Amino acid sequence: MRPMLATRGTSVPVGPDWVHEVKWDGMRVLVSVTGGRLRVVSRNDNDVTVTFPELAGLADPDLLGGRDIVLDGEIVAFADGVPVFGALADRMHVRNATRAQAAAARNPVTLMLFDLLSLDGLDVTTLPLTQRRAALESLGLEDTHWRVPPVYDDGQVLLEATKASGLEGIVSKRRSSRYCTGQRSEHWLKFPHRPSGSYVVGGWRNETGSTSRLGALLVGEPTPDGLRYRGRVGSGVTGKAASQLRELLDPLTRPDPPFMQAVPREDALGTTWVDPRVVVDVESLGLTPQGRLRQPAYRGVRHDVTADDLLDLGGGEDG
Repeated sequence: MRPMLATRGTSVPVGPDWVHEVKWDGMRVLVSVTGGRLRVVSRNDNDVTVTFPELAGLADPDLLGGRDIVLDGEIVAFADGVPVFGALADRMHVRNATRAQAAAARNPVTLMLFDLLSLDGLDVTTLPLTQRRAALESLGLEDTHWRVPPVYDDGQVLLEATKASGLEGIVSKRRSSRYCTGQRSEHWLKFPHRPSGSYVVGGWRNETGSTSRLGALLVGEPTPDGLRYRGRVGSGVTGKAASQLRELLDPLTRPDPPFMQAVPREDALGTTWVDPRVVVDVESLGLTPQGRLRQPAYRGVRHDVTADDLLDLGGGEDG
């Protein structure tokens, strides 16, 4: 099972048919508790239960009274009171239980729960959002590491408030909407303040003045015709982030560029090409008339998304 996804909106809908939520800057997951066993699955169907040990308490029989549930939510890591994807990126790739426990103590996460898909074995995805939401709120899932954040009637006010607070944006949902598993629906509309998306790394370049330190990424957007070049990303590729990227990319080295069109000479010069497997999150101001990312900034590796997932979802769109 895969989560339902929102479509990028053009204007915040108004009226009683819509409800509005904060858009969280994190990792989308489906969470199930069956027979007292917890399972946390990423958007591309990877089991990440061991990665987030602070969520283990969701399987406590005293919490749910032995009920079986499937929930939709977003795992976030806070920095100075604001969810920051970069703070979560260091947690997403950990699969060793001991290391995950240490990471959780150092940099704990919070699970924001916003939908209910199944309750006691009953599929509720065909029910309208208002009924699913009421059932979710009745479960009393409020704790240090998980919560059900509020929804709001006035989307425009929420959009302005989230911008002032440094949050990612909002999601507007039609109250009558059913849960369409694995589909991107216009019944859910997203309005991010800082447009970001996921792109595939096709090459890397050294930091200026260095012969060994990674300093920039060449990224592309998967399309049915091949990997479309979207530009060079240097901002944010420093220190520990650069070292981690080098570890991921070194085994993928190849002799030629993986992009479907020629890379401009100024970008290709000195580039080490790699197989297009590593997905990264990039913030930008959109695309230039030439189809390049405008003022891109690296935010982290998307261990929860594959290059094939991006093609299925229509390229660089975020969740």
